[in-house]
Amino acid sequence: MAGKKQTGKKGDDLLRSAVKDYDIRSGDLRSIFDSMAHSGGFESRNLADGVDILRRMAGDQNCTKFLSFVGALMSTGARGIVRDMLKNKMFDVVITTCGALDHDIARSFDKYYAGDFRMDDNMLLGKKIHRLGNVLVPMDNYGPLIEEKVQACMRDIYKSGSRQVATYEITDHIGSALDKSSFLYWAHKNKIPVIVPGIVDGAVGSQIWLFHQQHKDFKIDILKDESKLSDLVFESKKSGAFMLGGGISKHHTLWWNQFRGGLDYAVYITTAPEWDGSLSGALVAEAISWGKVTTKARQTTIHGEITTLLPFIYAALVAGRS
Repeated sequence: MAGKKQTGKKGDDLLRSAVKDYDIRSGDLRSIFDSMAHSGGFESRNLADGVDILRRMAGDQNCTKFLSFVGALMSTGARGIVRDMLKNKMFDVVITTCGALDHDIARSFDKYYAGDFRMDDNMLLGKKIHRLGNVLVPMDNYGPLIEEKVQACMRDIYKSGSRQVATYEITDHIGSALDKSSFLYWAHKNKIPVIVPGIVDGAVGSQIWLFHQQHKDFKIDILKDESKLSDLVFESKKSGAFMLGGGISKHHTLWWNQFRGGLDYAVYITTAPEWDGSLSGALVAEAISWGKVTTKARQTTIHGEITTLLPFIYAALVAGRS
């Protein structure tokens, strides 16, 4: 389902450079990260430690592996890395936000574009272009497109006889209707549940609500998601998590793992400071006091911007598997 070519639309002069997903191949980065581990300085040591923890987690056959991430990542080329991690079955369960679904659907059928943080938003509004940081999202490529695709999926689910569905069942069905560029497609194909505890906070959630207005017997069963997480957690001999950004996706990952005594492996990437008391800024180590990470866990917090660091981390993991 290739993206449509932009022609005859307002803002064509701004929409010249399409966002492209990473497609990282195996490479020899091990020596670089080994050097970082012994560099003595600052965030590079946490980065090297994070890669080592993720390697150990990947090699632990007794470990149930969680991947959590914030939705904005899917508007960038980092979507391609998340897609490939699920394609390669590196994780067993995903916890994310509604925005991740929105952007994954939109970019399966059309394009986003490179912009700038300092663009004139009044001008962009007049040209019907949304700005997400330095990513440009044409309105036609977002809201109307998501409405069309999600309503079709809701009709299919309803016609199948389902009346109370979990978010992982909705995301699985959406993934079945997307192409191979999609992380939801690979989660569907590899039977990896994608759980969205804040499902109504985004375009997909709004479309589900709109569908409910005409089908009052159709419900989202959030507690069915929690039962799925309960089964995954209590059946796990060990558990680990790679958490990309904070908020509800990070918290839900930590929250459920406290019920089995905490995560055994935990790597967290954030740009948020810890001094304001926010969850997004909280170091992984803080979760030890809550029983969400074990006292003996291999854990680290990497301070940095995810779209900058993730390509190098993933390339190092791919290199380690070759």
